[in-house]
Amino acid sequence: MQATKGKSLFHKKMKIKLTTASIFRQVILILGALVFSIPFFWMIITSFKMPQQIVSDTSLLSILIPHPIRWANYKDIFQLVPFAKFFLNTTLVTLSSILGVTFASSLVAFSFARLKWPGRNAVFVVLLATMMLPYQVTMVPQFLIFRSLGWVNTLKPLWIPSLFGTAFFIFLLRQFFLSIPKDLIDSARIDGCGYFRIYWDIMLPLVKPALLAVVIFQFMNAWNDLLGPLIYIHSQDLMTLSIGLQVFQSSRTTEWNLVMAAASLMTLPIVIVFFVAQKYFIQGVTLTGLKG
Repeated sequence: MQATKGKSLFHKKMKIKLTTASIFRQVILILGALVFSIPFFWMIITSFKMPQQIVSDTSLLSILIPHPIRWANYKDIFQLVPFAKFFLNTTLVTLSSILGVTFASSLVAFSFARLKWPGRNAVFVVLLATMMLPYQVTMVPQFLIFRSLGWVNTLKPLWIPSLFGTAFFIFLLRQFFLSIPKDLIDSARIDGCGYFRIYWDIMLPLVKPALLAVVIFQFMNAWNDLLGPLIYIHSQDLMTLSIGLQVFQSSRTTEWNLVMAAASLMTLPIVIVFFVAQKYFIQGVTLTGLKG
């Protein structure tokens, strides 16, 4: 009886310790989230202020709550620059790159994972080696290629490279394809399915979480890309949001309310996508460690 009571008391103490540790971790995470959210909230609040409020407000209440709230800031940026055109260009480039990189990376990954062809392993090692090359190494040769094709000052260099896939995404999807039982492919082959139908109808639905992670990561990469448009785009009509915001900021250095309004509109789609698909975004960070 005493031994049983001792074990029960021990378990209760352990539960209390675990609960205390869990609460402590939650508090630390909440505080950390609030600290890292300060720049985002400052951007939103500033986007609704008058220019003089940004420098004259000294009290905490006036800093946190704009008075009056100036909704016209968001209207003004569409009148000062072709912001709608920037948004449309960015959307076209982002959607095109997402479709291209998802299809190409998954198709190549399926080939590496399930097809047998001469030199497959050697080519895969070379593919992985390209992940160690920074973009600055290939930037000049790539620019020369696109210039010879007459693609400078067009949107083509921003999305056509995605049609060849990305090394990291190919590796990520290959690991998922390898985790699918080979019996499914053998059964499909017996039923008369070709390799492309196996890839499209059987394999892709089974790796949907990985595909969604690829879509989210590529969306963020394409939407926030500044270096690519900075190199290839010269005309204002072809500018994306990232370079358009940079140009707008350089011309409105003292009007922080307008700059923050433009930055808020650019950030809004990323925030929406993150909260809608945060499960797959967080899962994508650990996919390569869990599959293989």
